[in-house]
Amino acid sequence: VDPVAAAAEDAPVLFEELGSNVARREVVSTGGDPLEGAEVVVSARLVDQRVAAVPLEPNGTLAVPEDGGGLTLWVSAQAPFQVRAAVAGLLGLAPEAVRVRVPAVGGGFGAKGGAYPEQVVVAALARRLRRPVRHVETRSENLVAMSQGRGQVQEVTLGATRDGRLVGLRARTLTDMGAYPWRGGIPFRTALLMAAGPYRVPNLTVEALGVLTPTTPIGPYRGAGRPEAALMWERAMDLLALELGLDPAELRRRNLLRPDELPRQTPSGAAYDSGDYPGALEAVLALADYEGLREEQARRRRERARWQLGIGLACFVEVSGTGEEYGALRVTPTGTVELVTGSSPHGQGHATTFAQVVAATLGVPLERVRLVASDTGLVPRGTGTFGSRSGQLGGGAAKLAADEVLAKAKALAAAHLEAAVEDIEVAEGRLQVAGVPARSLEWAELAALAEAPEGRALLGPEGLFAEADAAQPEGTYPNGAHLAVCEVDLETGLARVTRVVAVDDCGTVINPRIVAGQVHGGLAQGIAQALYEEVRFDESGQPLGTTLAEYRVPSAAELPSFETAEHPVPTPRNPLGAKGVGESGTVGATPAVVNAVLDALAPYGVRHLDPPLSPERIWQALRAAARP
Repeated sequence: VDPVAAAAEDAPVLFEELGSNVARREVVSTGGDPLEGAEVVVSARLVDQRVAAVPLEPNGTLAVPEDGGGLTLWVSAQAPFQVRAAVAGLLGLAPEAVRVRVPAVGGGFGAKGGAYPEQVVVAALARRLRRPVRHVETRSENLVAMSQGRGQVQEVTLGATRDGRLVGLRARTLTDMGAYPWRGGIPFRTALLMAAGPYRVPNLTVEALGVLTPTTPIGPYRGAGRPEAALMWERAMDLLALELGLDPAELRRRNLLRPDELPRQTPSGAAYDSGDYPGALEAVLALADYEGLREEQARRRRERARWQLGIGLACFVEVSGTGEEYGALRVTPTGTVELVTGSSPHGQGHATTFAQVVAATLGVPLERVRLVASDTGLVPRGTGTFGSRSGQLGGGAAKLAADEVLAKAKALAAAHLEAAVEDIEVAEGRLQVAGVPARSLEWAELAALAEAPEGRALLGPEGLFAEADAAQPEGTYPNGAHLAVCEVDLETGLARVTRVVAVDDCGTVINPRIVAGQVHGGLAQGIAQALYEEVRFDESGQPLGTTLAEYRVPSAAELPSFETAEHPVPTPRNPLGAKGVGESGTVGATPAVVNAVLDALAPYGVRHLDPPLSPERIWQALRAAARP
């Protein structure tokens, strides 16, 4: 069950036809020795432990056979069309014979991004029995069967000059993929893509192995590879700062990529777009009063206080929003604007965000925009919601469709009002001749005109309707700087987070409250990994945490109030200038909190501990460090 042991040449092989448990091996390198010219070198073995997704709602499926041999499937999922493709393909049905409907979903976090075997089995049984069939997981079944996240062992060496300039990084990572690779290639590939981090690193060599073990499959979980890369970099940076006797903020300041160094192609294949990485760092230091925190820390150390203070930083860059998404817009005769999207909302605020994009373009009230989503019977195509893609791709498709509808409406208004198209403007929910409010048309009137013979002749039979596919071949690269403040009880080993300050660059901010909410959720899950959560198996592969009494998930009582701010640099890669934000909290919070706890323990000789940083683990480390 240990991926390091499973990768050994003499390990028992799970699938004889493969000849090895190493399912994937990839290397990225700038060439040459990454440590040539290094005057100071630090090395560490880091464990990014396996965690469970723990959505509020476990998986559930209801299949209803329809006349003609088709099916309607209700599922708790992030990507309805992926479920439809899997069920139809495995049952030998045409895709249109399977209708997938996704009602309100109680959390997904990446783990509900694909189809599950149970969904296919329920569909097959419903067809065979010719009656509805339902399956709902228990919490214990969910903790065993739903794909899990992280699970990476990292051997990293970082070299620098004595004045703290990075020379190069060498790393070997082993990603536990569980018993079946399934979607485990996604976090494996993304962690490797982000191996260069946000820093100016001249030389880099990373060997990445994906290893099969007889355990629950690994798949995407909020961040999906980006938190693994960030933890590797930020722990290595803090160890280097300790070795150099340099403040961790100053070390990062000297090595962060500057805005004039972007866009940038990294050795691992990432194409960074835009950002101000040093600016985000300075913003978080100012918001947190970094100097004041260091003074308080020094005071507690002088007084040998029982509760020691630790300050942890994490600077990161991640990736979001590749691929395509569908959107369509229609103005109905009542003046309601119907937006159809291939994105599948499950708590991220799509209805509000997309409505804002449409309302701002057409000048209609927000409440007049109606969202249609998450039903393959009503939406012609779509990709789904995962990878922090919806704002930029779903919102981008909505913007493209709204722009086209507006262009049609202006042409129609110009013809009816006997004006030039370029003289038609949006004003107070109407289209009017510029500067002449009396010569105007409401959207309901425009929709009626579009249905009339003259309107059909001008616009075609579809009237005030447009559809678009927003495409983004290259992802965007959100980034930020997070700072955590922790207190550690030297007598019991208890660590508690007292402050988290997060500064993020998600490009254009469409709705500040929704952005803050997304960051809050990610921070909570990142802190949970740092201090509480861990999936464990015994030597025979039996899971040791099958209830929430054993698998520790923090409540609000264990978390501080979060302080967030934006440092936006719009991206040129989509019409809105937006980057993703749904996962940035998990990317930055875990290394920031781990660094903060270890900063508190540094005077006592504790150099590194792997998360989760439980009281027992900290207490044992303090006792061991105190021995002569």
